[in-house]
Amino acid sequence: MNHTTEIVLTLAGIALVHGLIFYFLTRKSRAIKGKHVVVTGGSSGIGLWAAVECVRLGAHVTVIARNIPLLEKALEEMEKWRVRDTQKLQFRSLDLSKNYETVAKTLDELEGEVGPIYMLVNCAGMAICGTVEDTAITDAHRLMDVNYFGTYYPTRHVLPKMKAAGDGIIVITASQAALMGVYGYGAYAASKFALRGLAETIAMEARHRGVTVTLALPADTDTPGFENENRSKPEETKIISGSGGLAKPQDVGRRIVQDALKGSFFSILGLESWILSILCVGMAPWKGPLLCFAQFYLLGPLRLIGLVLQWNFQRIIKGCAKRKAQQS
Repeated sequence: MNHTTEIVLTLAGIALVHGLIFYFLTRKSRAIKGKHVVVTGGSSGIGLWAAVECVRLGAHVTVIARNIPLLEKALEEMEKWRVRDTQKLQFRSLDLSKNYETVAKTLDELEGEVGPIYMLVNCAGMAICGTVEDTAITDAHRLMDVNYFGTYYPTRHVLPKMKAAGDGIIVITASQAALMGVYGYGAYAASKFALRGLAETIAMEARHRGVTVTLALPADTDTPGFENENRSKPEETKIISGSGGLAKPQDVGRRIVQDALKGSFFSILGLESWILSILCVGMAPWKGPLLCFAQFYLLGPLRLIGLVLQWNFQRIIKGCAKRKAQQS
């Protein structure tokens, strides 16, 4: 058997296992009809479409972001998907990264108006690309403030209430950069790795109290944030990350909500993301014997594939460096 055949058979086996796992691990979803869902970063992109999915499922939905005109447009989109006249759909303009007390006060006010927050979907975030030495210190701080603390603050406030109620759902939206470092994503990846650590910790602390946490790991998605990200993205980063194509925010937002309602720890979309989640599983929480068997069986072959990818990334980086040297 030649190497090409071995690789094809390995990939075919991975695809088969991937399909079987999603078929057999489709758990009964929790219902959110009539319950209060808060979506941060809900004015556009993945957050907006996660909010729309919750509206479609009958929840009372509050979206939080900073830009009021975008929030107004988001509310108009949400209204199109209303399924009950009694649904409460609203927005709040708030910078989640600035001050914990302000975030806590706003969430308390929302609970007083709509009811206890049953599900918190953290989608607020931003990206600034650049090599570590080219990224301004102020930008590195900003990424941690928005991506990490913009998630930590609302999560910290709702978590004890969910524990006391014995039920609740928290979604933490990271990215594939929470699983591996990539050229040009140094400060951004650090903020996303921090979110993975937060999600795994909450999963351990809150599972016995009936609270589940889902770590969303979207690949590149066609959002306004991705357009802004491309403005600062080095050539090497564009080549490395550009091979996977762009996901639709509607598909990603819907999948995140579906996975969260099923209690999945990882929320992923597509075979590429699934492979990466297996390869980088580490000490992620237990999610059933079939998935654990797949992780055990596939880690070896996938590690070899990962090494090939790393070799290709280095080839790209060296090629870009050579072209820059020739142009200078």
